[in-house]
Amino acid sequence: MTNLHLGLDRKGPGDSDFSRNILSTLSNVPHKPRIADLGCGNGASALLLAQYYQSPVRAVDSSSTFIEELKIRAKQAGLQHLIIPIHGDMAKLDWAVDSIDLLWSEGAAYNLGFEQALKIWRPLLVSSGIAVISEMSWFTDDVPKAASAYWQNAYPIMGTEAENIARASRSGFSILATHRLPSQAWWVNYYDPLHERMQQIESTPIMQSVICETKEEIQLFEKFSDSYGYTFYVLQAA
Repeated sequence: MTNLHLGLDRKGPGDSDFSRNILSTLSNVPHKPRIADLGCGNGASALLLAQYYQSPVRAVDSSSTFIEELKIRAKQAGLQHLIIPIHGDMAKLDWAVDSIDLLWSEGAAYNLGFEQALKIWRPLLVSSGIAVISEMSWFTDDVPKAASAYWQNAYPIMGTEAENIARASRSGFSILATHRLPSQAWWVNYYDPLHERMQQIESTPIMQSVICETKEEIQLFEKFSDSYGYTFYVLQAA
């Protein structure tokens, strides 16, 4: 999967203007917040956060390849002095309790499970600290059978927005807002570039298998994007 995503601007769906809009609503973040971007990929969000706040960002990812990409991108953007790239496990951070004011994570919490991720990360945040976490979510209780079958295999604990709000509450957070990532952001910023990459990458049996799985995912989203997608949960540490 790493090879398929190598060189892409984003490793998953997202949109910088959408993220900036969320940041503009966060009224109780300090002027120079202590920031972490967990599951940062090659740094699309980490760079945006560093630029927006002009404050250091601890950017963590388990892929050394993505971390190396982040270092290059940070230098190109003139933000290397604000980016702290960390190749590591976002589930096993040895950071001090209450050491983060703003925790950001896009499309990565599912690796741990949404609720489990929140419970692991909650101690890192100061009291009243903010977490902005995007999570695959059902937008309806009446889920189409084809979509349900696919995600039951790919991510069986995927919940509705109401279920995820309850999970966040159980994990020590109050819910300030939710924002659904527009389907257009999936296409323009992720699926279209990914499709182009699939045409260019060297074909091997393993890669062909990955490409077939990716095409299935894309076709499913094309049919059922009204039923599911990424919701950004804006949470406050209770």
